Amino acid sequence: MGERAPLPQTPTIPMMPMPWDRPAPEKAGLPSAYGLLPEDLEALGCPNDPAHLFSLLQRPWAWVEGRPKLGKANLAFLEAIADLRLPAIDEAIGSGDGSTKLALKLGDGRRIEAVHMPRRVKNARVTMCISSQVGCAMGCTFCATGAMGIQRNLSAGEIVGQVLSVMAMLGPAAPSLLTLVFMGMGEPLHNLDHLHRAIRVLSHPAGLGIPARRITVSTSGLVSGIEKLALLRPRPLLALSLNATTDEARSRTMPVNRVWNLARLREALDAWGPRPNEKFTFEYVLLAGENDTEADADRLADWLGDLRSKHNLNLIPMNEHSASDFHEPAEARIQAFSDRLKTRGCFVTVRRSRGRDVNGACGQLVK
Repeated sequence: MGERAPLPQTPTIPMMPMPWDRPAPEKAGLPSAYGLLPEDLEALGCPNDPAHLFSLLQRPWAWVEGRPKLGKANLAFLEAIADLRLPAIDEAIGSGDGSTKLALKLGDGRRIEAVHMPRRVKNARVTMCISSQVGCAMGCTFCATGAMGIQRNLSAGEIVGQVLSVMAMLGPAAPSLLTLVFMGMGEPLHNLDHLHRAIRVLSHPAGLGIPARRITVSTSGLVSGIEKLALLRPRPLLALSLNATTDEARSRTMPVNRVWNLARLREALDAWGPRPNEKFTFEYVLLAGENDTEADADRLADWLGDLRSKHNLNLIPMNEHSASDFHEPAEARIQAFSDRLKTRGCFVTVRRSRGRDVNGACGQLVK
């Protein structure tokens, strides 16, 4: 049961360049102050202790009226070398399940979305779903963000600023209660340089100090990015959006599979080398009549192979939206798919996405 079926080893060759082959457009102007590390501040001539200034920027529980309290010298220094604007919360829509969908306006007027998801107990942990790009280049046919196309990357400071702005408004009061998932707008690994700098800032002990084990990066299967991220430190947890069990079906709904097929994707996971207690998360969006048969469940278990009982498999019933013709399967089909995987030894959770009633669920974010 622990062995996986043999898979072809030759990746599919693209017929033409794909949108993610080209770098996405970048933010213009000065770098964001919220993406600078203490060593950057020191190199730029910080007039005071750079670690202290970093802390003033990165600890929203100590801010005054939603802004860092900097003092005249630090303020003058930062205004000369960086952009001090935070992503501004333009709209906050509460869901009946306790989550909040937030639209944030960037300095150039573009908007992104994030979702704040507290657990329903006192002093509960909060999961924050955050964006890495404005739009997305991957073109997945079941995702509203994919219908936007790619507009530009978020800078590291905009990614961090997104977290700080939401935290300042909604909490949690302590970063030890915060978990981050890069599952919002964009393909995080198409913006790897800014993504990883943001992770370095977010995990820095003089700031939020969020351990890499509480940061998850989700990818549609950008193998070149997976292989690069595997070598970086700090290294976050990896989530992989699978959503099909044959190359034909996956290429139909996820164009990335035309470049890196299922066999090549599995090679990248095998090379990742999970550390002790480090788990992958596999995400499988169930699409009625497309990928929800018993045969699909068996092929999925075969592809997972020796990973099936050691790592997390989330089944996500399609969160419907106007940009896609796909639908959520019937409840009986969802349950049958889950049960079949469990008989094959998979560690399965049917994940009911939060924020569905406000279009804040997985695959629904679009601005």
